[in-house]
Amino acid sequence: MRGVGGPTVRLRRLSGELTRLRREAGFAREEVARRLGMAASTVYRIETGHTRPHARTIRDLLDLYAVEGSERDALIALARDAARRGWWRAYDDVLPGPYVGLESEASSVRNYEPLLVPGLLQTEDYARAVIGAALVKDPAEIERRAAARMERQRRLTGPTPLELWAVIDEAALRRPVGGPAVMAEQLRRLQEMAVQPNVTVQVLPFDAGAYLGMGNPTAILAFPDPGDAAVVLLENMSGELYLEDPAEIRGYVQVFDHLRAAALGPEKSMEMINSVEKEMAGR
Repeated sequence: MRGVGGPTVRLRRLSGELTRLRREAGFAREEVARRLGMAASTVYRIETGHTRPHARTIRDLLDLYAVEGSERDALIALARDAARRGWWRAYDDVLPGPYVGLESEASSVRNYEPLLVPGLLQTEDYARAVIGAALVKDPAEIERRAAARMERQRRLTGPTPLELWAVIDEAALRRPVGGPAVMAEQLRRLQEMAVQPNVTVQVLPFDAGAYLGMGNPTAILAFPDPGDAAVVLLENMSGELYLEDPAEIRGYVQVFDHLRAAALGPEKSMEMINSVEKEMAGR
């Protein structure tokens, strides 16, 4: 079994191992639920990584699957490590989904945004304006969400920084979120961040016309251990959808490659961002 990774990645590993063991033991989820006196939905949630199983539940599952010796010890240790709290757990009230935990443990993120600047590159004022526009009216909640977004950005610096490749539609540059002054500051931030060796920013200009993948915000997360499968996040008005099927991930990687090819190169992208920043600043 693999060893490194944070709590969210470890939970994914644990759920995958438990699913494999159940199948190898020849049990259906319903049979496991009946034998252990739990709901079938609980078994499903454990195997999909939506629930952290209690230590007793882990032992009961391993007993049922006849797992012994070093493999059993490793799985119990993995379950214990998966229960550790990452920094993002302090923001559970405003970060209900798993994305930030996965992002915190990723080695790279490929992000396409058609309407907004990516969260990892937002200024605090821009973030507040975006959050406030999303029907969040409580000032305290807006501040907590903005603070969490700023905390996420710490991954872009440090000894092992996250590699970010962002493709942004020109519409996101020209929409004056928070007003022209806030937007000008945001565009300056984009230029500052793009000079970091681990950050690449490309702009898809209006004159590119229609393009593959247009209009669907997408993030593709990869992890340091090759054994940890990549994850694709799709966002829409109904919420978040996570894809882990290898064939689906390959399809979205191909779409992102098309987006990069259709976009301006990094240098030309910076020229456009600089030009729009001057317009916003009234210069």
